[in-house]
Amino acid sequence: MAEVMTVNQFAKRAGVTPHVIRYYTRIGLLKPCRQSGSDYKLFAAADVKRLHFIHQAKALGFTLAEIAEIFHESSHGKSPCPRVREIIRRRIDENRCALAELRALQHRIERAAAQWEEMPDGIPDGDTVCHLIESLKDVEVRKR
Repeated sequence: MAEVMTVNQFAKRAGVTPHVIRYYTRIGLLKPCRQSGSDYKLFAAADVKRLHFIHQAKALGFTLAEIAEIFHESSHGKSPCPRVREIIRRRIDENRCALAELRALQHRIERAAAQWEEMPDGIPDGDTVCHLIESLKDVEVRKR
């Protein structure tokens, strides 16, 4: 019989907490077998490989839902590779936008810090909250 591990043994071997193993099991990313006559969830070497795959995919920015989708396609005999490429291409575009927004934010806060360098501290007077922020006339206001 192949080696089987309890949640705690599996977590220790994988270098994660038992909570992670239980969570991934609860959402269906890991599928332990049950030992007959007990409620213990047992994991096999294949689960170690599956967890390694999850960690690799997460390191590439895949969400747990996307990873579940990849497993689903694979378990149904379909190649998940076209979907993986699509997700990565979309993530690259999203990251480029996020980086552009971060660069713009960095530029705004550097300009604000430079402008505020010579300004004195102010006391709220009922019409102002913080005159430093209120002094900025050209800051793009984004509503979320």
